[in-house]
Amino acid sequence: MNPRGNRLARRLIVVAGFAILVWLLGLLWFASSLPKSVADTDTKTGAIVVLTGGVGRVHQGLKLLSEGRAQKLFVSGVYRGVDVEELLRVSQQSPRELACCIALGYQADNTNGNAVETLAWLREQNLRSLRLVTSAYHMPRSLLEFRRVMPEVTIVPHPVFPDDFRPGTWWRWPAKPGLIVSEYSKYLAALAWNFFAGAPESPKDSDTK
Repeated sequence: MNPRGNRLARRLIVVAGFAILVWLLGLLWFASSLPKSVADTDTKTGAIVVLTGGVGRVHQGLKLLSEGRAQKLFVSGVYRGVDVEELLRVSQQSPRELACCIALGYQADNTNGNAVETLAWLREQNLRSLRLVTSAYHMPRSLLEFRRVMPEVTIVPHPVFPDDFRPGTWWRWPAKPGLIVSEYSKYLAALAWNFFAGAPESPKDSDTK
């Protein structure tokens, strides 16, 4: 290899090493910034919104509804064929009288889809605030997507902590480092998409709840 080729190779190695270092530092920041508790447990919102896909999320949403933290519960990303009665039966927790306050969304198959589906339901219900229930490791990306899709909506995060996952000790569990890396990569992809896509237009209606 000629001297010019050697210099180019060295530069590429330096750039690649720097990129890896930045990525690793970002991963450490992401892992350390995951919520370790529910910061706001008292604020009432127009709705409770649960994103399916993780242990304990629906259970927590139903519990919050029964405690009166909101008058309505929306579960986004539900499998087709599952109805409210089935949801209540599986939860083995909430009384049947709550069934009238629960709505299910079947269209979403990813976090962005959750946000779009939720916004459509919020507009139908004329609501402008929600308590967002999802796993702690999923909360950063969920907030990123929801705030981009609905910048006019007040969002109160309510992270859920599965028994086998705590942000402060995630490295102790064999499967969890891979989960954190995967979620961090998805967060970076969502961040890039939001940067290039920009925020959608806000709804034209002006009533808030």
